[in-house]
Amino acid sequence: MGFITATMFLNFAGLTIIIPVIPYITERYTTHIALFVGLLTSTAAFCQFLATPALGYLSDMYGRRPVILWSLLGGVIGYLVFGIGGSLGMLFVGRIIDGLSGGDTTAMYAYVADVFPSKDRAKYYGMLGAAAALGFMAGPVIGGLAARISLTAPLFVAAGISLLNICWGYVALPESLKPEHRVATFHIRDLNPLVHFRLVFSSSPLRVLLLITGVFFTGLIMQQSNFSVFLKDMLHWGPTNIGIVLTLVGLVDFVAEGYLTGKLTPMLGEMKLLHMGIVLTMGGMLLVGTVAFTTSAMTLYAAIILYSLGDGLFEPAMTTLIANATDPPMQGRVQGANQSIQSIARVLAPLMAGLCYEVRAYMPYFMSALLMAVLLVLLRFSTSSLPVARRRAPVNAPHVEASP
Repeated sequence: MGFITATMFLNFAGLTIIIPVIPYITERYTTHIALFVGLLTSTAAFCQFLATPALGYLSDMYGRRPVILWSLLGGVIGYLVFGIGGSLGMLFVGRIIDGLSGGDTTAMYAYVADVFPSKDRAKYYGMLGAAAALGFMAGPVIGGLAARISLTAPLFVAAGISLLNICWGYVALPESLKPEHRVATFHIRDLNPLVHFRLVFSSSPLRVLLLITGVFFTGLIMQQSNFSVFLKDMLHWGPTNIGIVLTLVGLVDFVAEGYLTGKLTPMLGEMKLLHMGIVLTMGGMLLVGTVAFTTSAMTLYAAIILYSLGDGLFEPAMTTLIANATDPPMQGRVQGANQSIQSIARVLAPLMAGLCYEVRAYMPYFMSALLMAVLLVLLRFSTSSLPVARRRAPVNAPHVEASP
């Protein structure tokens, strides 16, 4: 868990370490900076959507360890290509490589499902979420400091740290997937992400859970997409205040996932945490929207605490429910489908948020709250079909030999 947790931290630090410099690197090659920054972000998310189910399938066949290490190596190459640059096309190549190799998170979630019983998974998924929150906070700081050397220095710092992490994992990370739980035969068609979606969605519990995941992250990312613009327009805040807000988001998320999840899950269970997370997120989104009318910083901080707590409770509870609804030979593919659903949200939600923001500045946040209300209705009518911590809803996995 030391290596897995550190890798999750570095994943999110690497994701945010380049945020301060991407606009400045992009403007070397185009005057349409905002457009191409958005396209670069969407390109990486779309490639991750295509690749993660296939990488999850490969982890079900060959084990979690090689997929984690090879995915990290792909991230190193992506950072280097983006840092070297030379043209706008090379920036896209770097983001494509990074997106296509983004299977380490999928394999790490499957790793936890391999080694811990269902009743303990929420605690360890919470640890991974807390590590991600710390990485989210640390990345911009590291990137800003490295950018004093040069604009591309953050990319090379991220590549160097990731390379050291690969060396650590090569020495320290054991394989978690037992031979009897592995997929027995390889078919090239199983690299097609649609094949895995069709298989995963054949299970009623997983179909509901992944639908909930998709709607939740669409609402959450709608809020994130225009947040800095919203703060600039409504409160007339500059980069420093916006940075403080992002740090607060990461801090609350860290407390929720790293501490509260472990304490509350044994008392309440995953389903109640899921409901609580959605309700808190809905309340936070409504409060963010009201800032357009009140221009109150205190209202904004209250909103941030609410929706960050909600997200921090929702994610580990949902990941646990998905893991508990899945048999061992399918963990990689199902977690890959889960990550792909989130990647789709990262492609579509910024577009939806932009259109809503053009209508009214508060619309993305009220629309996000509406999506959370839809989720509560969906859960009301589907709770009986969903798994709990100690119940398994198996998926029939093709090409799997039964254990002796």
